[in-house]
Amino acid sequence: MKKLWGGRFTKTAEEWVDEFGASISFDQELVLEDLDGSLAHVAMLSQCGIISADDATLITKGLHSLKEKAENEQLQYSVKLEDIHLNLESQLTEMIGPVGGKLHTGRSRNDQVATDMHLYLRKQTENIIDLIEEMQGALLTQAKAHVETIMPGYTHMQRAQPISFAHHLMAYFWMLERDKERYQESLKRINLSPLGAGALAGTTFPIDRELTAELLGFNGIYENSLDAVSDRDFILEFLSASSILMMHLSRLGEEIILWSSQEFRFIELDDAFSTGSSIMPQKKNPDMAELIRGKTGRVYGNLMGLLTVLKGLPLAYNKDMQEDKEGMFDTVKTVTGSLKIFAGMIETMKVHHAQMESATKNDFSNATELADYLSGKGIPFRESHEIVGQLVLTCVNKQCYLADLTLAEFKEAHPLFESDIYEVLNPVTAVKRRNSAGGTGFEQIRLALQKAEAKLKAR
Repeated sequence: MKKLWGGRFTKTAEEWVDEFGASISFDQELVLEDLDGSLAHVAMLSQCGIISADDATLITKGLHSLKEKAENEQLQYSVKLEDIHLNLESQLTEMIGPVGGKLHTGRSRNDQVATDMHLYLRKQTENIIDLIEEMQGALLTQAKAHVETIMPGYTHMQRAQPISFAHHLMAYFWMLERDKERYQESLKRINLSPLGAGALAGTTFPIDRELTAELLGFNGIYENSLDAVSDRDFILEFLSASSILMMHLSRLGEEIILWSSQEFRFIELDDAFSTGSSIMPQKKNPDMAELIRGKTGRVYGNLMGLLTVLKGLPLAYNKDMQEDKEGMFDTVKTVTGSLKIFAGMIETMKVHHAQMESATKNDFSNATELADYLSGKGIPFRESHEIVGQLVLTCVNKQCYLADLTLAEFKEAHPLFESDIYEVLNPVTAVKRRNSAGGTGFEQIRLALQKAEAKLKAR
């Protein structure tokens, strides 16, 4: 098969060399974007008088035919034709004759592939934003149902203070909100058109880059042709935002794994998001949460891989940049799948609220309440902290908890303790009283839920 760029070559590469250099095995993912870019390009060529209206009509008809076949997965691709661009151009020419070769007037594969990836990433980023909101919706629904469900809050994986389960879930809502904002912000850079930049220096043809940008729904064009064909910042930004998102999902995945264990028994995952063991019939494993936790590493790897590819490249295009696609495609697949799984997992999980609340009564997570109690009566907090620390030590030695101490024992520690201390030690009271802005108090949580709901309705 003759190469479409082979005019100055006297030898052909061996088959294995062609296979090593070809990208069609993965860049066929861009087939619809490539055809949309070509449709805009041929419309511009015609309007600018660069090709005749008859030629443009014939090429456009051929491109629509190819698009219909692509949508029905009827196109065949050849490694000999290297990439999606040459495969489509070859099939177009075979369909409509030599006039198909006029499609490439005024452009290069360098600006063509960059345009394809901008179109692809715009579509995928908008889809990911929608999927983030679906997961936020699942978190919000669970949070509404568990405002007054009490659980231990942790620092250093040690029980720290009692909190509302809704408050814990909503922490992830707001993480996802920042993730969403990062993706939304990145659309400003994604939604620029490199089409018409040529191989690196523009073109001698009187093209209209603003027209093709408008036809493709871009907000503007790259102002420098060298930058247009060599920029992959928009992919790096996408991979970076995706890495942060996956880190958040991995953290929640880790908590779900802990919460669903026999040691915690805070939640139970739906069977649809769990698996069993081939040898232990009693097992119900949180495999989807574990898998997302594991897949986070591959998304990080895709980011680091592309950063490494780009770090030493001179302007403008280099063949190294062919390595920009597989990691991008893989990240899109990983992120979209993870978000869909998580939305379903959160929506369907059962919450064992009695087990959560019970866990707050057999520990010292209410110790801070005692320190605050004394501070509220004028004792400096550091002194209060010391007094309560001694009370905790007393309990440890007696193998009991703070609520088990007698009022006499409290008064021995400090005379300002009164009988109301037992209500203060109640975990529900402890949570309810924390009504500072953004705190775990029930009033604050209900305000936070209203704000969160407004965020989702605002789009």
